[in-house]
Amino acid sequence: ISEREHTIAGGGEIEALCGSPDHQGVCAEAERFPYADPDELLEPEDAVVVCLDEVTDPHNLGAVARVAESAGAAGLVIPQRRSAEVTPAACKASAGALEHLPVAMVRNLADWLAEAKDAKAWVYGAAAEGETVSYDTPDYSGRVVLVLGSEGRGLRPRVATACDQLVSLPQRGRVGSLNVSTAAAALLYGILQLRKSRA
Repeated sequence: ISEREHTIAGGGEIEALCGSPDHQGVCAEAERFPYADPDELLEPEDAVVVCLDEVTDPHNLGAVARVAESAGAAGLVIPQRRSAEVTPAACKASAGALEHLPVAMVRNLADWLAEAKDAKAWVYGAAAEGETVSYDTPDYSGRVVLVLGSEGRGLRPRVATACDQLVSLPQRGRVGSLNVSTAAAALLYGILQLRKSRA
């Protein structure tokens, strides 16, 4: 802090600057988030990349980023439109994961999934219904792209069609869907476990 311009301010002033009472006494002005090149995310031969389709809540974006970074994902891909961006709220929800996890923004998610397949990635979409297979059926070797949609709508039809396979988690209770970050956690750690057991 001594090398940067700083001002000591009261709690009310910090709250006004942050736009939230949840500031823990510190507020900083930062550059716009440096989005990654989406093609670079698929460079590792065993890359796992998470894509979010129309997930508009920045808290969900941050929570998914936290899970993805913890599970060792190569990165996260979001569309330019109808999607949460990396904001202070998303960063806070990620508990620091967005400082380490590359996030790429693409113009059209379905088109990027086609490019991922050209790069020899297998694309799996998470779905609660429709023509799905159990999440533990695919092999998950090589490059993997996991696509998750919003809780309310799931994957858009064109995005679902761009997937090689739709996978589902077993649901034995009465609740019809999971929060996107919960589904991401179950699927990503399921993929890790399946890769380990089949190695």
